[in-house]
Amino acid sequence: MTGQGSHLDSNPDTEPTARDAGAGAPETAARPELADVRDYLRSLSANALAGMGTVAALCTYWYLCRPKALKPRCDLSMQSVEIQGGEFARRSVLLEGDEHLTNIYSDATTLYEIFRRGVRVSDNGPCLGSRKPSGPYVWLTYQEVADRAEFLGSALLHRGHSHTGDKFIGIFSQNRPEWTIAELACYTYSLVSVPLYDTLGVEAIGYIIDKAAISTVVCDVPDKARLILDSMADREHTVRTIILMEDFNAALVARGKEYGIEIISLKAAEDVGKANLRTPVTPKPEDLAVICFTSGTTGNPKGAMLTHRNIVSNSSAFIKITEELRLPCVEDVLISFLPLAHMFERVVEGFSSIYSSDTHISYLPLAHMFERMVQAIILCHGARIGFFQGDIRLLMDDLKELQPTIFPVVPRLLNRMFDKIFGQANTPLKRWVLQFASRRKEAEMRSGIVRRDSLWDKLIFKKVQASLGGRVRLMVTGAAPVSPAVLTFLRAALGCQFYEGYGQTECTAGCTLSMPGDWTAGHVGAPLPCNSVKLVDVAEMNYYAINGEGEVCVKGPNVFQGYLKDPEKTEETIDKDGWVHTGDIGKWLENGTLKIVDRKKHIFKLAQGEYIAPEKIENIYIRSDPVAQAFVHGDSLQACLVAIIVPDPDFCPGWAKKKGLEGSYEELCKNQELKKAILADILKLGKDAGLKSFEQVKDIALHPEMFSVQNGLLTPTMKAKRADLRNYFRPQIDELYARINA
Repeated sequence: MTGQGSHLDSNPDTEPTARDAGAGAPETAARPELADVRDYLRSLSANALAGMGTVAALCTYWYLCRPKALKPRCDLSMQSVEIQGGEFARRSVLLEGDEHLTNIYSDATTLYEIFRRGVRVSDNGPCLGSRKPSGPYVWLTYQEVADRAEFLGSALLHRGHSHTGDKFIGIFSQNRPEWTIAELACYTYSLVSVPLYDTLGVEAIGYIIDKAAISTVVCDVPDKARLILDSMADREHTVRTIILMEDFNAALVARGKEYGIEIISLKAAEDVGKANLRTPVTPKPEDLAVICFTSGTTGNPKGAMLTHRNIVSNSSAFIKITEELRLPCVEDVLISFLPLAHMFERVVEGFSSIYSSDTHISYLPLAHMFERMVQAIILCHGARIGFFQGDIRLLMDDLKELQPTIFPVVPRLLNRMFDKIFGQANTPLKRWVLQFASRRKEAEMRSGIVRRDSLWDKLIFKKVQASLGGRVRLMVTGAAPVSPAVLTFLRAALGCQFYEGYGQTECTAGCTLSMPGDWTAGHVGAPLPCNSVKLVDVAEMNYYAINGEGEVCVKGPNVFQGYLKDPEKTEETIDKDGWVHTGDIGKWLENGTLKIVDRKKHIFKLAQGEYIAPEKIENIYIRSDPVAQAFVHGDSLQACLVAIIVPDPDFCPGWAKKKGLEGSYEELCKNQELKKAILADILKLGKDAGLKSFEQVKDIALHPEMFSVQNGLLTPTMKAKRADLRNYFRPQIDELYARINA
């Protein structure tokens, strides 16, 4: 072998080959398969090589843009932690310590600063939009809105309002750009907005005006001005000016003068302000921003006093929960054609869940804090707010025209969407396909993937998504509980981040919110970073904090300052340590989220968010001669009330006979004609007693046995055991709702 090797080395014929190998092809000599690949590629045509390059590019594009799971903001198995020495209180795991979040941006500590930040980051982009029937949306820019707010605010100061004196400004209007302009006018000059809404009734409107000593009310239409004048009839009042957004006639002006009230147009007010322009009087975080009157269940409305810090901390907490670092991706470059400057903004401002390119549709009442908080978040990021036309029946048309990306909802709307979708699946096969597709999407959600471009979206859910404009990427629901089945299905069908929150006006809007990536239903999420939540014992209902159950209490910078001029009600709601007692019964789940399980007082919400005091209704219904006992039931997943009625065994037979109905007591309790007669009688009593339509029962069932201590339905003090009544009559209640919803 050695001699052979020497012979090869000395052979001149082999030397060039050895040099070639050493100089340029050692790898090819060692791995001849690479030479084969090279030869193969050289043998291919230009078209074949182009095709292979295309496939490689597509594979790379798919790899970069394939569905990715949304990265959770925390360990979803533990979304809140217990505060040491805090009486079982819990806080968000997103906080580094026990100190609550007050603001997420250093330049946005008040609602005025929030708007000014929006002016800056939007680069004076579109701000508020509205449309006429069948027309496109017409937009006001951020600077136009800012100017009009200063003009109106200056007019208010010119008429004697000031942050140290007469500072309460009533706003009585449907959602529209002028509503937000009027509110911003207040914030620009440290005045306080006081929303009014007509569902309260004439007496309540008059009560609120008197309670807050309101001298100026900004209204949208003449009918609302007339309603205010009606509430002022035959009594002293504080109103001096009504500013109307829409045209009005001389007769209305004359009637206003009769009450000493001047009625002027919004345009005229803005002209006065423009001619007498004042320098903004910027508020401080601790200054009052809003007096939000809650409808309550009994008695007069209560005015929750909310500061700029309250609202900013609540909106900042939502941003904190939903924030994500969104870097420009291949999709942005290849198919979105977004300007590089805009993509850079996503990096700089990218820790937010909202971008200046986002659009929100405003249709939920601005008189409530849920919609107000959403608008604060939108304006803070320089995004757009498009208002619906004012008719909820035209909302779907507005959605298709506006194509919003941010869409807050309430359970009542979700229930309608769910019913409509399944109503259109009118054959067993269509229903099976719909359920199968939703289960496939749900499986993706459980792995953290949220999208609307899957095969199931293209084949099944495209129309559902298109009905909302086709661009919705973030939804949030609150105001009342939503059925887990409805929420889970719509999360899958709509393919967007869909959050559920819980709260009340007294904690600005929300105190808990579901976490990104946790798309399970049946709970209301973990505490927001702006507050702590604790559960306190309710011994009479066998709920104990040590067991992770009790009344939900909230503490933090989002907690209101009390009720306007009502220290007694304030003390009932906020304890000496600053905890708001909600009256709801909650339960901590193993992953640190909260589940609402009961109500401390016998008060509950219907699906549309209306509070119900059932005992008040029962006391009216038992005035009916044929009624001995009544149990009114409401379900927060339902939109109406039902009742179990026990007819009076002594009076009812004779009453029925006068109506041509005969039989034994037991037989009469099964008689549908008697049921209809009793229902008509109690509804008449309810109407005469002033019950609102949502306080009246929709249907009843007759029961022949009296509620008693012996059968476990009354306490020894003869009070109704409502939980036991609910469980005992569950079959009848379910049957009533099934018939109503059929």
